[in-house]
This record gives sequence, C-alpha cells and structure tokens, in this order.
Amino acid sequence: MVTIRYTEWDGSQRVRLSTDRMFEELAKHLSSTDDMQQALEQLMRQGLGDEDNKLKGLDDLVRDLREEMRKRYREANMRSSLDEMQERLEAILKQEQDTLAQQRPELEEKERFLQQLPQRLSDKMEKLSTYPFEDEAAQAAFDELMQELDNIRSLENFQSRFNDLFNGPRPLSYQEALELMEEMQQLQEMEQNLLSGHPDKIDPAQLQELMGQAANQDFQNLQQMQSLLEEAGFLITREGRMQLSPKGIRRIGQLALQDIYTNLLRDRTGSHAADHRGVAEIKIDETRPYQYGDPMHLDLVGTLKKSVLRGPGVPLSVQPDDFTIFDTDHATTTSTVLLLDMSWSMSWEGRFAAAKKVALALESLIRTRYPRDYFTIVGFYTRAVELKIKDLPEASWNMGDPFTNLQDGLRLAGELLHRHPSNNQQLIVVTDGQPTAYFSRGRLYCEWPLSFGGISMRAAQE
Repeated sequence: MVTIRYTEWDGSQRVRLSTDRMFEELAKHLSSTDDMQQALEQLMRQGLGDEDNKLKGLDDLVRDLREEMRKRYREANMRSSLDEMQERLEAILKQEQDTLAQQRPELEEKERFLQQLPQRLSDKMEKLSTYPFEDEAAQAAFDELMQELDNIRSLENFQSRFNDLFNGPRPLSYQEALELMEEMQQLQEMEQNLLSGHPDKIDPAQLQELMGQAANQDFQNLQQMQSLLEEAGFLITREGRMQLSPKGIRRIGQLALQDIYTNLLRDRTGSHAADHRGVAEIKIDETRPYQYGDPMHLDLVGTLKKSVLRGPGVPLSVQPDDFTIFDTDHATTTSTVLLLDMSWSMSWEGRFAAAKKVALALESLIRTRYPRDYFTIVGFYTRAVELKIKDLPEASWNMGDPFTNLQDGLRLAGELLHRHPSNNQQLIVVTDGQPTAYFSRGRLYCEWPLSFGGISMRAAQE
C-alpha cells in the first residue's frame, strides 16, 4: 500500500540537490582555478541545477532582491507621503499666528520669523525647535511633531534620491512611506552584503519577511553548502584553509575519468592484456571449450555437465569434447609518468584546465583499474617538479616561471622510472608548444621563440 501525504506549500518543499551533485559542480569550478576557496565561492555565486530544480546562487538572490525592489517601484508612489506632516505643521503655525495677531504690535518680530521659515519641512521644524511659542497648545503639538524629525529628514533624503523611481498607482501615507523606506534600505543592505561576499551578515528571518519562505530556503541551502560537503567527507579545513580531502581528490579523478574515458570504461574488465609477458590470471566467470595447447584450468562442473547431457549413466563417459576450462588473462604491470606542461601559455583558451582533467582522469583510471601499476605526474615550466596527487586538483600554470623546460621534465621522469623499474615504461607528455628553456652544464637557459608560434632552436635541440 502506498501512502501519500500532502502538506501546505511554503517554499521549503523544493527538491534538495545531493552533495554528490554539489561536488560535481564544485569540480567544474575547480578546473579553472587553483584555489579551493575561490572555487567554492564561484559555486555559491552561480548555484547549481536547471531552472526546474535549481539551488539558487548568490547571484540569483541578488537578482531576486533587485526584482523585489523594482516591484515596489512599480506598485507605489511617494509624492504625497509627507503631506500629512506638512499639514500638521501648518496647522500649528496657523494656531500660533492667530495668537500673535491678538497681541500686536509687540509680537511683530515673531510674525516676521514665522514668515521667513525655509521651504523644506525638516529645515522648517529644526529652525522652529528654538522658537518659544506664545500659544501653549501649539507648543505641545509642535513638541509632539518634533519626535518625527529624524524620520521626516530620512524620508526627505530618500525621496530626493528615489522619488522618480516610484511610479506606481498607489499613493503612500506617511507611515506607509516610512515602512517602505525601511524595507528598501534592508533590501539594499542585503544586496551589498551579497555582492561584497558577506552573506553571513544577512538575517534569515528578515530575508523571509521581505522575500518569502522560498528565498529564505534557497539562502539557507547556500549557507549549508560548505558544511554539507565537509560532512560528506569531500572537504576538510586545514590551517584555516579549505582543502580537498582524500575522498574529494579521488572523486575529482573519478569525475574526470567519467567525462573523458566513458568509452574506455565500457570495455571488458581486467588488466593490461599481454601475450608473452606477465602472469596468467584465471577468470572464474568466463569458460570456454578446451583446445589443444590450452592450460588445463579445468571447469569440473561444466565438464561433467556436458558428459551427463550427452549420455547419463554410471560410470560417466568423458570425451575430449566435454572438457571445459576457465578462460585466462595474461596480465602485466606498467610504470607511467605523465608530464604536464605548466608554463604561462597553458593559461590561454582553457588549455591547462583541459590538461589537468586528463591528468586527473588518468590517475583515477590507473589507481582504480590497475592498482599495481606505478603512476606519477611531473609538472614542468621553467624547471620540473614532481606533483603529488593530493596537490593536483588545485595545481595551476606558473606565471612566475613562464618558460617550457621539457628537457628537465624528461630528466626527472627518467629518474622516477629508474626508481620504479618495469618491462613496460611510458612517458605521456601533455603540452601546447615547443620548449623554451633547458639546462646546459648545470646552468639554466631561457629563450623566447624566434617568432610567435615558432621554435627556440637551442631549447628544441637540447
């Protein structure tokens, strides 16, 4: 029996994307940078998923905030929002002027003072703050009105900046205008916090009040993204810096392998095929009829079954055609060094990101399919260094040493292969051009090509 439960929609029922999906997107961003924190920030900015099932990023939230502000611009206008306060002050002044008219001529100076008040409401009130009213009721009413001076001044400044943007059909009262001003200021502050990379300063409750449960849920998902990836074991914090965990490094290689070597993974299982070298391994899940000269790895059950099917009875009559043997694979090991160009030119047109993906995929392939093989990576730029697998996902091209020293890369690769001997040794070089640096008699030489895309003759010769 299938039970289905319905609940009221509040925006929190959106489909949550898994940590595996988050990490796949993080890996894409990491391919274009050598900084894990920067890749994570890019992921948080752009979000992930498609339009129907998307975890919104900070950039999406910024767009939603701006749309929320534009909606307020379209709905209301503030042309008459201070009329109420203006009318209250005018009534107070009228009351005071009537009192002065009854006490002429000794109060003519006060009348002139009232007639010379400035036009701006807040300036008028501020000037009146030191004025001694003759009418006690007017003085009390003005003292009460003065409590709104700060709000009035803020609303006047807000109007002077944004009044032309509010073109909606609904006029706002003074109180409504104050509430709208506060909402707009909160939205603008949230926008600035998102743009400046400080989402931690945003109050989720305030966000929900202004933009609804759905926006708050998207924001909370973003806030939890890093912790979810850490809980899943993909990321670790070391010395205050976010880094890939061993599990994350393995997953990066698996994703690269999945992307590049899909067809290879569909091939038959087993190790490197070899006709004349290596050890024969029995494959107990594959059998075939015996042929003269085959090793006698006998499948006894299969052999007896053929005999019984051909003619039941005791004793069994076993014929040469009944013999069934387990198939075998001849396996061997290899030692592989991948030379990865890390010179400046690899930063152009996404070359290094593509090359790094190849390196990650090859490492994952060898580690998972051929665990007995030796595999390492040598990065070469003006000189060559061995790259540890744990550092590969965050490796990048070297601007400080921009030349291409393939000679030193081959030297280091040869030393590494010498330490890990095998009958099958191979070097795989991923590069985008000719060498431009070399060592001669212990001294490093660097030279630019003769022309753009040309050859550095001495470096190529070395």
